Amino acid sequence: MQPSEIPELMASVRAAVHRAVVGRETVVDRIATALLADGHILLEDLPGLGKTLLANSFARALGLQFGRIQFTADLLPQDLTGGELYDAKEGLFRFRPGPIFAHLLLADEINRAPPKVQSALLEAMQEFQVTSPGGSHPLARPFLVVATQNPIELEGTYPLPEAQVDRFLVRLAVGYPTAAEEALVLRRRRERREDRAEVPAVLDVDRFRQMQLAVESVEVDAGLEAYIVGIVAATRTDPRTEVGASPRGSLALQKLARARALLAGRDYAVPDDVKEFAEAALAHRIVVRPEPWIRGIRGDRIVASAVEKTPVPKVR
Repeated sequence: MQPSEIPELMASVRAAVHRAVVGRETVVDRIATALLADGHILLEDLPGLGKTLLANSFARALGLQFGRIQFTADLLPQDLTGGELYDAKEGLFRFRPGPIFAHLLLADEINRAPPKVQSALLEAMQEFQVTSPGGSHPLARPFLVVATQNPIELEGTYPLPEAQVDRFLVRLAVGYPTAAEEALVLRRRRERREDRAEVPAVLDVDRFRQMQLAVESVEVDAGLEAYIVGIVAATRTDPRTEVGASPRGSLALQKLARARALLAGRDYAVPDDVKEFAEAALAHRIVVRPEPWIRGIRGDRIVASAVEKTPVPKVR
């Protein structure tokens, strides 16, 4: 596959997703970029805004095997990863894979699962494997987690550990549709006479994996790398910050900038690619001090300030 083919192919994927998802152009574009960059996504927003629909629609359009698990307080790690079952005929234990063995896993209401389940998911997200008493079992690539959580309802939830939050390439909000978009949602549902909207498969697993690997061919100028490092460093030195973005944040921002450049038909990244994803890639990695937090300061404000004060380089 030639890199020049990728923008058109991903445009077809987005068009297929929009057969089920009305509007939300920005979040659809950012999800497409993050998936192309081979990263996990945290969708943090209120119920009923289409988070599950977005994940399912992208899985179908990309031709990926889709897995979904509803996270609850009584969930066990084996419910996610699978486990060893005794085969009476063979007289030995065999590993039975759980729903995590999919190309795109929807972890619905991820913050309702207890810490042991979070640990099992963390291993899969970082190491692309799960561990059972019988040994380690690799996950097929691509392996992508799209997790959802409600930022308002906190009763019966377990806050995600910072180490796990740091594994998400981006954190995105879906937002409410406009009045015109919501009216179109109603009309489409009435016309198709069923809840499910058909999303055609545009790609298959192998072709999508080739597209992900093509991101590695996008060049990043040394000045642009210094720009990324400068933005991330500024989040650490901001007096309102308890903990700034990690080096994993720098890597995430570079991956997203390269993926965005590829989708724009370029084989090199520019500062605008970095600016576009700075907040989505870094804000969730920042811990704000208590006093600014009480005043309403959040990670996105810290990132915006870091971008504003970091000099923009001239890229070759």
